[in-house]
Amino acid sequence: MDAIFTRRSVRRFKSKPVEKGRIEKLLKAAMQAPSAGNQQPWEFIVVTEPETLKKLAKISPYAKMTAEAGAAVVVLGNKEGMRFPENWQQDLSAATQNLLLEAVNLKLGAVWLGVAPLEERMEFITDFFNLSENLLPFSLIAIGYPEGQGNYFTDRFDASRIHYETYKN
Repeated sequence: MDAIFTRRSVRRFKSKPVEKGRIEKLLKAAMQAPSAGNQQPWEFIVVTEPETLKKLAKISPYAKMTAEAGAAVVVLGNKEGMRFPENWQQDLSAATQNLLLEAVNLKLGAVWLGVAPLEERMEFITDFFNLSENLLPFSLIAIGYPEGQGNYFTDRFDASRIHYETYKN
């Protein structure tokens, strides 16, 4: 449970690649996520080339750290085989969160950069990777070894947001 309580969005990375073995562990964690009807609609593009990371960082003004990351993972939803297409974003959210939690476990830093449902970002990823229409870009995760920031506990518990049996103002 420590990973849940210490995970932070890490946006500064050392100039160091993320090893293939660690990337594989991140992806294994992502694929352990629950999904609607066990449809597992995920696909992943792993990016480790520095020049590609720099180009990918142009997806939005909030993705600049991708240029300095040791790796990035693009999380995609594959419409083929989806039995519950209305749940694809929930499925991919769970996969993205699992990957982020495993990053903490592996002493890596990571940040979830939203792609879906923003059309311009989805189109950027689709065009960038020349994706077929059955692949839906969902998120971009910049990953690396933290530089000057890392994963630490911040208490976010707020009892005023908990309601039993009914909602009370």
